[in-house]
Amino acid sequence: MKIIDATDQKKWDKFVTSHDEANFLQSWAWGEFHESRGKTVVRRIAIDEKNKIVAAYVGQVETAKRGTYLAIAGGPILDWSDKKLVKSIFADIKEQGKKQHCVFVRVRPQITECDENRKLFADLGLKPAPMYLSVEYAGVVDISKTKDEVFAGFSQSLRHGFRKAHKDEGITTEVSTDPKSVHEFYQTQMETATRHKFVAFSEDFLQKQFEAFAKYDEIRLYTARYEGKVLAQNYIIFYGDEASYHYAASTALGMKHRGGLLLHEMAMDDARARGIKRYNLWGITDVDDKKHRFYGVSCFKRSFGVYELKYLHAHDLIIEPGKYRISYIIEKVRAKIRHV
Repeated sequence: MKIIDATDQKKWDKFVTSHDEANFLQSWAWGEFHESRGKTVVRRIAIDEKNKIVAAYVGQVETAKRGTYLAIAGGPILDWSDKKLVKSIFADIKEQGKKQHCVFVRVRPQITECDENRKLFADLGLKPAPMYLSVEYAGVVDISKTKDEVFAGFSQSLRHGFRKAHKDEGITTEVSTDPKSVHEFYQTQMETATRHKFVAFSEDFLQKQFEAFAKYDEIRLYTARYEGKVLAQNYIIFYGDEASYHYAASTALGMKHRGGLLLHEMAMDDARARGIKRYNLWGITDVDDKKHRFYGVSCFKRSFGVYELKYLHAHDLIIEPGKYRISYIIEKVRAKIRHV
């Protein structure tokens, strides 16, 4: 076996999507998105003696005053029961981090949070990170079921909301694959950010991400309007066995006319047409964590009858211990301030 830089997009995505747990965070497009933003991307594969890919991971180098690091979200993708392979991949990850002059490498894999996996990462020399890396606790709708079965799993209030939205004749819906449509989404997001007091993504960030996934027909922007005015917009990424409710935005009018609900129905229908089995609503909080800033939206996501998936918390592979201690303290304080 040897570990080399990946150069073939089709072979990469074929391997990654052959794993049920994979999502877009390890897609080829995700790496291209970061490259378009001027970041250094590390994209590596392990191949056996028959030139068959047996492992893969992609990550981007993040620069910060507290220390440069390599971020690998949703990966690596491999057979975790093959301990020799796992050890080889993490040795390569550390080597790549050194080559990029990183203080540490942060990894959030697609394996569940449990004692066995925590021990595995401890044995590999990693320690729990002070901050998360991408979503670690998700609410997922099983859309391998029929549409009626999925609807029956919704809460009573959510079913009522869907029926009301369907009857509202002023609501129209549309879908776009055109990156130019991101401009309107950005404006809607700015309104949402002002209303809910959070920092919005830049238009350039959203535009480049959409362009990267649109190239491979892996993204859609869904919009609901009332008499021509935007109610809500959902930014959905389709990859492998999963459709991800990645970003969303809404207007004050959308609170009165709940056309945004219809966008979830459209996205699920499109996902089924692609043979996708999961509709990932992404981040939720613990059911009893009422002080968390995302508690309200978590209640909304749970109303879809989700099953809850907890990934192993992000772990750090430390390269420069002295500098890492400073970074750790800074991030620990920030996590406490932000209540995350």
